[in-house]
Amino acid sequence: MHFLQPYWRKYRRLFFLALLFLALEAMADLAQPALMAQIIDRGVKERSVSLLIHYGLWMLLITLGGALSACMRNILSVHVSQNFAKDLREDLYRSIHHFPIATIDHFGRATLMTRLTNDVTRVQTFANGTMRVMMKAPLIGIGSLIMAVRLNPRLSLILLAIIPVIACWILLNVKLSAPFYMKVQQALDQLNLRLQDYLRGVRVVKIFNRSREEVKRFAVDSQNLGQLSVSAARVGNFFGPLVTLSVNAGILAILWFGAIGVDDGTMQVGTVIAFTNYLMQILFAIMIVNNAFNLFVRAKASTERINAIMRCSQPKKLIHKPFAAMEDEGTLEFQDVFFHYPETVNNWQLQDISFRVESGQMIGISGSVASGKTTLTRLILRFYDVDSGSILFDGRRIDSFSVDILRQRIAIVPQAPRLFSGTIRENICWGKPGASDAEVKRAAELAEADPFIRRTPLGYQSQIGQGGINLSGGQKQRLSLARALIRNPELLILDEATSAVDALTDKKIRRNLKSMGKKVTILMITQRVAALREADQIIILDEGKIEAVGTHHQLICSSPYYKTICEAQSPVGGECHG
Repeated sequence: MHFLQPYWRKYRRLFFLALLFLALEAMADLAQPALMAQIIDRGVKERSVSLLIHYGLWMLLITLGGALSACMRNILSVHVSQNFAKDLREDLYRSIHHFPIATIDHFGRATLMTRLTNDVTRVQTFANGTMRVMMKAPLIGIGSLIMAVRLNPRLSLILLAIIPVIACWILLNVKLSAPFYMKVQQALDQLNLRLQDYLRGVRVVKIFNRSREEVKRFAVDSQNLGQLSVSAARVGNFFGPLVTLSVNAGILAILWFGAIGVDDGTMQVGTVIAFTNYLMQILFAIMIVNNAFNLFVRAKASTERINAIMRCSQPKKLIHKPFAAMEDEGTLEFQDVFFHYPETVNNWQLQDISFRVESGQMIGISGSVASGKTTLTRLILRFYDVDSGSILFDGRRIDSFSVDILRQRIAIVPQAPRLFSGTIRENICWGKPGASDAEVKRAAELAEADPFIRRTPLGYQSQIGQGGINLSGGQKQRLSLARALIRNPELLILDEATSAVDALTDKKIRRNLKSMGKKVTILMITQRVAALREADQIIILDEGKIEAVGTHHQLICSSPYYKTICEAQSPVGGECHG
């Protein structure tokens, strides 16, 4: 996985230092059975107190060294794994920020959240385990085998017969477990998606008394995750006892042949005890290796999922010309644009769209539901790229701009604004970090938000609840408009931006926008005829195509749809005849 290389370069020195202390700890563990054999075979057998003290002090000294090495290894492993996870999590979050909307839609928000949290934690756990016990296991295993061969080559043949059998069990475990753990992560994604859907729509759920149904749906996904987790664990639990059985069979064989050797005088008791201790250490090493492979399988699945995000975050290398003022500054033009969303290949959202907006103009866009109005705004902001045709801003194709520069010069006010926890002032300053109090107040006045802000106890320092929960829909829309206006954009997109505002306030907002004169070009998506009347030009969309273009008076005669909404909003016919 190439994306891990920067982290490896950053932490490899500390990683190897942790392994050095781990190796010292392993050497201390390996020395103790050999010293115990000397205590029994020489000190006890010869009844020598001096030998007992000599070997006892050596055991105490080696144990102390092993304990100090273990402490240093723990400190280093925690430091490396925690900081590695922090860096990986931050880089992953930064990568997601650079995703186009189409990529976010492709992955899904629930799986992105899971990969950012659960998958990173799995990789961190594996990295920490590698420095704590996983690398110790092969050192202990190989070292114990060498020490056992030195003690008694004949008994070592038993180990050479058992180890290949155990290796087969472990390899089978890895091969069979891997697919299960990938499915477990996918099931966790689905569970997170279900939870997100519920939390986003909790009010709707309660209004329609659907809590019981939602609990059932969550239970189904939870049960699926549980069943897959049990299946994955069952595979590991099946092979674990087989490994233990194989090692215990080896211990029985060693005790059997060791007893025969002691009885006929070819072996000593201390040697048999030391040999058994080394075999127990080999058992410990094998069990650790078995568990390590289980963690490796999970970490591998998580690493592949993280790598998929990192691959998608590789930015395209584009050469961007420096911005310079142009004659067409503030203009917007669509030229024969066709577009469909990635998941709807055979369903065009926009077909053959061509129009031009001059600098400083106010253009109204209207149409029925799913006619492509909001899709237009997403293309202008390059949330998606067109399939054919081109979009020009300031006389240049928008894909020749860097995305950051393009979005700095365009502001959008969506129908459903998203506010963030913090003060009113902080939310408005999202549009222009570091804005002065005068700029904040001016933007709020243009958006007709200043009157209700001043009525709050703390004014611009009043706190906004999560998602603007303590504000009305109209108040949230006006704050969202202020956030856009403080940027002084060249192009302002209003996507049903005042749909929750009363008619009088809406009229005041339009008057304020007109007072800005030629400073800003306005693209206004709305169904309100009162607003469309004031547009320099109106574009009517129908099923992704332009049905008609013209002024209010022209469209009353040429567009059946426009005439219909006029009549619906003015029963006496006043709007229909100007």
